[in-house]
Amino acid sequence: MKKTFKLIDLDCANCAAKMETAIKKIDGVADASVSFMAQKMTVEADDARFEDIMKQVVKACKKVEPDCEIILK
Repeated sequence: MKKTFKLIDLDCANCAAKMETAIKKIDGVADASVSFMAQKMTVEADDARFEDIMKQVVKACKKVEPDCEIILK
């Protein structure tokens, strides 16, 4: 499953790159991209575990950028 999420308050391109690297290390994630300019994150992961994987993605992103909010819709 591949989904795109809106990001709010992502401060810099360096943080976006760090978030992307952290997400790609999560078990079950096939691919990920975080765009600072578009303020969007795309995650491609295992369908059966997508919800659990997204919880890990949110935790990983909060470690890099505590103020960044991910709109999970």
